[in-house]
Amino acid sequence: MITTVFAFLLTLGVLILVHEWGHYRVARACGVKVLRFSMGFGRVLWRRQKSAQHTEFVLSALPLGGYVRMLDEREGPVAPHELNQAFNRKPLWQRSAIVAAGPVANLVLAVLLYAAAHWIGITESKPLLSAPLAGSVAERAGMRTGDWVQAWQDEDGQWVPLPSLNELRWQVTQHALQGQPLVLEVSDSQGRGRRHLRLALDELGARDIDAAVMKRIGLGQAYSEPVLGEVKAGGPAALAGLRKGDRVLMVDGRLVADSAELFERIRASGQGLDGGDTARPMDWRVQRDGRELSLAVTPRLVRDGERRIGRIDAFVGGPLQTVLVRLGPIEGLSKGVARTAEVSMLSLRMIGRMLIGEASFKNLSGPLTIADVAGQSVERGLAYYLGFLAMVSVSLGVLNLLPLPMLDGGHLLYFFFEGLTGRPVSDQWLARLQRGGIAILLLMMSVALFNDVARLVGLH
Repeated sequence: MITTVFAFLLTLGVLILVHEWGHYRVARACGVKVLRFSMGFGRVLWRRQKSAQHTEFVLSALPLGGYVRMLDEREGPVAPHELNQAFNRKPLWQRSAIVAAGPVANLVLAVLLYAAAHWIGITESKPLLSAPLAGSVAERAGMRTGDWVQAWQDEDGQWVPLPSLNELRWQVTQHALQGQPLVLEVSDSQGRGRRHLRLALDELGARDIDAAVMKRIGLGQAYSEPVLGEVKAGGPAALAGLRKGDRVLMVDGRLVADSAELFERIRASGQGLDGGDTARPMDWRVQRDGRELSLAVTPRLVRDGERRIGRIDAFVGGPLQTVLVRLGPIEGLSKGVARTAEVSMLSLRMIGRMLIGEASFKNLSGPLTIADVAGQSVERGLAYYLGFLAMVSVSLGVLNLLPLPMLDGGHLLYFFFEGLTGRPVSDQWLARLQRGGIAILLLMMSVALFNDVARLVGLH
């Protein structure tokens, strides 16, 4: 809990500081006097100011945002000798640059964070896959248990290496949302017998990526050998004589390819049973210390929603094969630019699809989800946290560029109107648009918070 709270506050602090610093630095560069630089809203907890002529830096009680207050005749009287430092007196291009600087700072930060994560190196699962789901896109494409995905083919016909399972899933997600097929180069687990497969993601008609779409794609999990880990004392596995390290060769006369298949067979042992506490008995063939044994295993029944599934109270699966993904200075920076652009476009497409009803508003996440994921990423290591921070920074930058009143993008829209017509938006229209913007933001925040709570209680 403490780690989650700390990670959440650190995430907010870094992103808000960088965003407002972007506004502040460009404002100063354009000769605008900055009255206050605030981290947070509400009651001031700490302040620092060299003199009345300098910027006042403050830390406020509510950490969900920040602001930079500039000298502006629309917000109060300005002394004649300071008129040349007022925001509203600056040329249109300078005002636009000052407003855009905050979101741009977040996007630049994301580039550097993604680059830093790749410079440090991220330990990820090797793109070695278990069996695809029956009837899925992956199965129809010809994927098999133990396939090692080596590369994917871009629009120019060039093969791009796939160093990790996360990178493979990212490309699958991107191509599915764009309605494009994905051509992969795969081999066996030893790198032999390379062949090309075509995932027909263009036939999905996916509007967004959720559990149902991923199930239709059917990409296998990371390959794990069908080996047992810790066995709980007194559980079905222990009672059957199973031990840690046993390799499962066959179940009910059928070969077991990997741990995912074994796991599903255990769960399926409870199907069609409505009464009692035990599932159907299973005949296991295991290898232990160089010899083979036949054991009768009777899983216990547990309820999973409307279904009853089998459990054996033992960890199923051997250790995953991992790779350290680490890039050099130039490669890492290039990767940071590319990933920031990809996440930005993905965010914009998702927002657009939500607005026209092609994607669910369940995709909106709020502070509870951010806090939870922040805590998890911190526990996994610095590189993972930097990647998470980069993703949220991109989201913040893209969100603030949306043409909504109260956001930076809304102000840029006002300036665009001024550039076209030669006159600013009237005060009457500004007031109306501000009220509308507040209503929209409150609605978005309410939906995001509802989604957070729904995820916590298992409704999503």
